[in-house]
Amino acid sequence: MRSPMSSAPIAVPSASDSHADAAQVAYQGAPPPLGEALQEIGRRFEHDGALGLLIVDATALAEIERTYGPEAHQRSMRALANFVSDTIRFRLADQDLMVQGETGRSELLIVLFRDARDARFQREGLPELCRVLQPALAAQGHRVAHPYLPSHPNLSVGCAFQLYNPTRSAATQIRAAIEEARSDSELNARLIARDRRRRLVGLLVAEQVYSVYEPIVEVATRTVFGYEALARGPAGSELQSPMTLFQRAAEEGLVFELDALCRRRGLEGALDLPKGTKLFLNFRPTTIYDPSFRADSLRSTLDRCQLQPSDIVFEISEQESIDNYWLFREVRDYYGNLGFQIALDDTGAGYASLEAVMELSPEFIKVDRAFVRGIDQDTSRQELLRALHAVAGRIGSQIIAEGLDTLEELTTLGELGIPYGQGWLFGKATPLRAPGQ
Repeated sequence: MRSPMSSAPIAVPSASDSHADAAQVAYQGAPPPLGEALQEIGRRFEHDGALGLLIVDATALAEIERTYGPEAHQRSMRALANFVSDTIRFRLADQDLMVQGETGRSELLIVLFRDARDARFQREGLPELCRVLQPALAAQGHRVAHPYLPSHPNLSVGCAFQLYNPTRSAATQIRAAIEEARSDSELNARLIARDRRRRLVGLLVAEQVYSVYEPIVEVATRTVFGYEALARGPAGSELQSPMTLFQRAAEEGLVFELDALCRRRGLEGALDLPKGTKLFLNFRPTTIYDPSFRADSLRSTLDRCQLQPSDIVFEISEQESIDNYWLFREVRDYYGNLGFQIALDDTGAGYASLEAVMELSPEFIKVDRAFVRGIDQDTSRQELLRALHAVAGRIGSQIIAEGLDTLEELTTLGELGIPYGQGWLFGKATPLRAPGQ
């Protein structure tokens, strides 16, 4: 008879416990390892004549252990176990068990004990569990990796069904079921990867990227100085977020293609750029190798968008610049001679910020929000920004403080002499024209 699992996944009882008691034993830590549960799984397998196996491949979480250590990895595995339990508990029976995979493998096993004559479970029930769990992990799997991984981990699900054979040991048959479930998980992972690539390529071909524009304000006058173009994928889709969009493009080797589309969309959407304001356009140093963004082609694009080079500021992230100073200088000199300006973005997010500023001498230095948030109440942040402002003045650069949320932060920037600010204080990023215009 089916009934809900407890709020935490089920612990493995001793061999002397009854099946009815098994569902009552909840654990507060991670699921027990397979080795500890193997004898009990074998006993139940022999008794019921069959078992189903659901496996969650959490190899993507292994990076947490490499970076943050085993305790952080175990926390993420516990979070995964609880997520799986919450997602499928009403489809499980009292006697079903959850265990961790073999030592050294980041995986969860859900062992489902069924009567060998239950053909419906083998044909429909077990595949249905996969169909329920896989999309749930795809949509919400980032929760189990928070705060350790900035990106969405790829977690795949597989299943297997095994009839008990009395001529072979239970352990051998359980091993065979695990290997079959792993193979199924690997196949599902490849199918998911194929579908993801197709969706991304389809997005690029259909040019389903648009830009919204966040104002950059002159601190002293509180008037708009410019707008930063921010890329967005299809609204309501998994690719709406630019972080997810570029992460997926990096996985598929399509960053150049996506970056080119985002730049073009940023320019096209700025057709109604208010006169006298500047357009800040995110820009990768390798863009200099894009034929469509060289002198003649670029001038033609700007003409269509009713823009001049003096209207445009190319934003290049600090990290991309530090990785390749000589390429940044080539970009700065080439586009500077055409009349464009350069901004160094996310300054302060890396470890070599001052070196980047001194080496590259951009027209604008965009200070990362981490140094601006709460600056009205933090004298250390004030001193850091005051010092960077002094350095900027000596090399002919101007500071733009990112991440402004409060009037108090804005007032403090004015007291420090910072010329420009950007953030939700001035409103969320929106298109420059109404849809359909």
